[in-house]
Amino acid sequence: MFWILALVLIASAIWCITAVKPVYSVVALLLHFAALAFTYITLNAEFLGVIQIIVYSGAILILFLFVIALLSSGVAPFTVGPDKLPRVAVPGIGVIVIALGFLTYAISRADAKVGAALAPPGTADVFGSVADFGKALFTTYLLPFEITALLLMVAVIGVIVLAGDQTPYLPSSKQAADVRRTMRESILRGGGE
Repeated sequence: MFWILALVLIASAIWCITAVKPVYSVVALLLHFAALAFTYITLNAEFLGVIQIIVYSGAILILFLFVIALLSSGVAPFTVGPDKLPRVAVPGIGVIVIALGFLTYAISRADAKVGAALAPPGTADVFGSVADFGKALFTTYLLPFEITALLLMVAVIGVIVLAGDQTPYLPSSKQAADVRRTMRESILRGGGE
């Protein structure tokens, strides 16, 4: 299982950096994150695997897609291409069935083994347990954790400053009243002008 996941990780990483379109890079990154989550699960680090899916695949990739969509908006009109869903459905279902087969095989092999590394989820002093993860994060790795939080906060403030205030500058209260009146009349007319 490890070697198959390792090949998927390497192939998806190469695809991510060599893809021509940015959306394909995001899809490759999604495949990479999913394979990494399965790797964590095979190591009995269920918490890390679930967090990998929730945080990276759920939040970070959606952020990437929004950035790509915003950067490409207004550049050129979109053209509707052919419907590719029927061609993708059969291979997609095949990949899902194969992945479930590998997962079932890995779980059946893990049940046959006994040892401290394969304790039930949530057990303390086991690789990947929530207790050990929290203890390491807030003791040994507290400084990198705090620096990362600070950098993310600075990045959010930077985005807010760069985006700026999009409201028009109104130097007088008379001009502000004129803008409000014009907007109200436009809304009452149904937005048509």
